[in-house]
Amino acid sequence: MPTAVLTDHERTAVQAYLRLLHTVRAAFDGPPEGAPPAVVPPDVLAEAETALAGAGLAGNEAEFFRLVGEWCPPAA
Repeated sequence: MPTAVLTDHERTAVQAYLRLLHTVRAAFDGPPEGAPPAVVPPDVLAEAETALAGAGLAGNEAEFFRLVGEWCPPAA
């Protein structure tokens, strides 16, 4: 398996994305049936957007998800 060497900005973007992903999962896993829809805190979303822009990955989803896949491969 190839090793991905990410820049600091890319690593920050991947970490922010993973925090956002975990926040969204927790929000949707938490509310009981019939509860109002979960809300993702705006600061978590803003952090991810800022990190993506800082890494030059805003609007370049294919490249971003390639980095995520290399840095955090799916569990077997």
